[in-house]
Amino acid sequence: MIKIYHNPRCRKSREGLAILEESGKDFQIIKYLDDIPSVNDIQSIIDKLEVSPIDLVRKQEKIWKENYKNKTLSDPEILKALHEHPKLIERPIVIKDNKAVIGRPPGDIKKIL
Repeated sequence: MIKIYHNPRCRKSREGLAILEESGKDFQIIKYLDDIPSVNDIQSIIDKLEVSPIDLVRKQEKIWKENYKNKTLSDPEILKALHEHPKLIERPIVIKDNKAVIGRPPGDIKKIL
């Protein structure tokens, strides 16, 4: 099953959702601002993306700039921040099996379909 971690208010996320809809494949939408992923879920996403936790952070968000920027954070601290402030999670994220991709640009989603 394909999953998309989606924020309906984000243009890139809506574009990513449209790519999935056009693919004709079955998928599940996870509105991660409402259904907040656990720290373990976030770690699992990071593992599938094959990135470091910091690579999943939206560093231009006000929350990041005011609370975390210029601080040295461990990976567990970053995971905790992403869980406590899911708005910081890059979007959209599409997962298929054991692979995942951040849809920035949205066309990258086609790589795992």
